[in-house]
Amino acid sequence: MILQALSDYYHRRQTSPDETHRLPAFGLELKEISFILELDSSGALRAIVDTRHIAGKKKIGTAYLVPKGVKKTSGIAANLLWDNAEYILAVPDANKYEDAQAKGKADDYLSRLQDMKAAFRARVLELSPDAQRDEGIQAVLAFLAGDAQEQAGRFEAFDEIASDNPVLSFRLIGDTHLVCQRPAAMPFIGISGDADDSEADAGTCLITGDTVPTERLHTAIKGVWGAQTSGANIVSFNLDAFNSYAKTQGNNAPVGKAAAFAYTTALNALLARGSAQRLQVGDASTVFWSQKDGEPMEEWLAEIIGGDDPDAHTEKVKALFEAVRTGGFGGERGRHRFFVLGLAPNAARISVRFWHAAPLAEIAARVTAWFDDLRIARSPNDMEYPSLFRLLTAIAIQSKADNIPPRLGGDIVRSIFTGAPYPAIWLNAAIQRCRAEQHVSYLRAAAIKACLNRSDSAGVAGLDHHQREITEMLDPENPSAAYRLGRLFATLEKIQEEASPGLNATIRERYYGAASSTPVAVFTTLMRLKNHHLAKLTNKGRAVNFEKLLAEIMSGIEDFPRHMPLRDQGRFAIGYYHQRQDFFTRHGAAPNTTPPATTESEGAV
Repeated sequence: MILQALSDYYHRRQTSPDETHRLPAFGLELKEISFILELDSSGALRAIVDTRHIAGKKKIGTAYLVPKGVKKTSGIAANLLWDNAEYILAVPDANKYEDAQAKGKADDYLSRLQDMKAAFRARVLELSPDAQRDEGIQAVLAFLAGDAQEQAGRFEAFDEIASDNPVLSFRLIGDTHLVCQRPAAMPFIGISGDADDSEADAGTCLITGDTVPTERLHTAIKGVWGAQTSGANIVSFNLDAFNSYAKTQGNNAPVGKAAAFAYTTALNALLARGSAQRLQVGDASTVFWSQKDGEPMEEWLAEIIGGDDPDAHTEKVKALFEAVRTGGFGGERGRHRFFVLGLAPNAARISVRFWHAAPLAEIAARVTAWFDDLRIARSPNDMEYPSLFRLLTAIAIQSKADNIPPRLGGDIVRSIFTGAPYPAIWLNAAIQRCRAEQHVSYLRAAAIKACLNRSDSAGVAGLDHHQREITEMLDPENPSAAYRLGRLFATLEKIQEEASPGLNATIRERYYGAASSTPVAVFTTLMRLKNHHLAKLTNKGRAVNFEKLLAEIMSGIEDFPRHMPLRDQGRFAIGYYHQRQDFFTRHGAAPNTTPPATTESEGAV
């Protein structure tokens, strides 16, 4: 199902009328070529053109359509009319040469370089006699027949080439196309050049159902965070134990060459640097695509869930809510399938963390349910629709991304799209951070609310919003003793703050952890202290209002528990947060609540 959906996506993109959106045809690939060797018709090197540009903090080459590369292994395998400096110029890779010297094998490595250059030239000589009569191909063969390294060494760019081993290709002086893009080379596009390609058998393609020659070694997938930089595979059989009926490699899962090219090209495009259809959360590289072309959700979804630009992010989320509210995902559009694929590194392979395929209307409803789960009272300075990354760093030690539990992000994304309960580790981490730092922030409160409302025991799953346990604002009718204890703790802290202005530390810094886990150990002491604090208030009307509020809260508490389990600690945190937010929210006087004493806005208490 995954490979078939990716193959369908490739064919849609490959026939797109928008050239900037179109994927390469079979046998071609987009490759970043860092330097172009410009030759004259005699094969003399006249210039080395640096195509690189700054992207982020590094230089990357301009992407060109070139013949699809071969599967690089420990053996020697050259690409057609483009490759790295080792193959074209026999220039040693600095790191490899140092390793070879350390092992006393420097001469072997230098000899291998000559074999690599010979393999590159032999690959060009595989072209037909008619193709070899092309002016550009003749120039390349003449260049390779001479001392290519000596010619390149005359140019300033050679030092960078020697140090980085970049990808190179050829172009005739005055020509606008690379030599590998000239008509003479086109009939040979799609010839893989793999040494063991002859072992591929004809079989029934798992994607198309046709009986065709199957791909033995599938193209590596690049862009999965944490995987090998050279790429990793989804379909791979590299040990005898994985083989069946004496089949080798890809023959165990037969996929036709064209179909294998289609799904790998599509997935590499989705994972490419700068793709708007990918989202990195923890170790899960997540990509999205639609069954039909022109669907804005393809490019919106990563920004909606993971975007950190407050303006663009909020605008897109509000547009999504409006579309759901007005029926924008109804009819034929809503029935179109939408796909979500989460990938994670696994040595030389890629593991599928999650896969979700559902109608677009369902996906849109799931995403709006995610933001409904998170919605909680906040200050004007807090982001209305927080990104997943900010939510994760809020529960990480020292708020560092490196300390986010590795699987948590992917598990949350899976819950978003399936409607399943959020992972228990998220609730646990949020509560632990509140206790460790004595600080219930907006983001932590949002996380705790979401986990409590979408849980197995809450009686609510998926898109059902009825009977949610935790409301967005303060809920004086909430019967939970833990929630009321949180409100009580916030009220006692507020009384202390007003009785002794300018305190460096309140009861929160000293007692929050114990109050939220073992209430009986601290609340008896705190209740005695509040009498002292109330007596210090100069505004007696204020003291009376506090007394009324305490009575309202205590009316739902029969006794102080000896111990509160994790979920009750979460309810305590929300009760505390709600009550604190209510103290600093301007509103009309309401029964059983303390009128605000200040206009200060508090986003994280």
